[in-house]
Amino acid sequence: MPRVIVYLSAALFLMLSACDPGRVYEQNVELPDSNWTVDNAPVFEFAIEDTTKRYNVYFNVRYSLSYDYYNLYLRHQLIGPDSTELSSKLHELHLMDAKTGKPSGKGSSDTYDLQALALKDVVFPRAGTYSLRLTQYMRRDPLPNIQAVGIRVEEKTE
Repeated sequence: MPRVIVYLSAALFLMLSACDPGRVYEQNVELPDSNWTVDNAPVFEFAIEDTTKRYNVYFNVRYSLSYDYYNLYLRHQLIGPDSTELSSKLHELHLMDAKTGKPSGKGSSDTYDLQALALKDVVFPRAGTYSLRLTQYMRRDPLPNIQAVGIRVEEKTE
């Protein structure tokens, strides 16, 4: 009987944790051997149906504490449903505090996950499928100890 209660509790927890009403899209890509090469620029495709709403786009980065730098430069390229470029920008994410070396994000042991707001209050002009490409823009290729990258698109709440 106790085993059944444990299984039911675990199933209930998983169902409740899967509910995320603001999320429109979230996807992460594992990088081979925890090395992000310049020519490995993941493209994330997501559908926007409601053009009257505003959205926030976050970048997700999973990294190891063995990462050699405190920051990460990456460039995004956002392409609309009609294949036109809507935006492109270089971003600097702070993975660790420059003075103390304290890691940013959530994690334990050697692996941390950072979710950083990258595009705030975005209005998508037309319904359809958008694509967002992420390219690492550091001076090192391949860039070691970056395990995964991704994006999250969510409806903006007031």
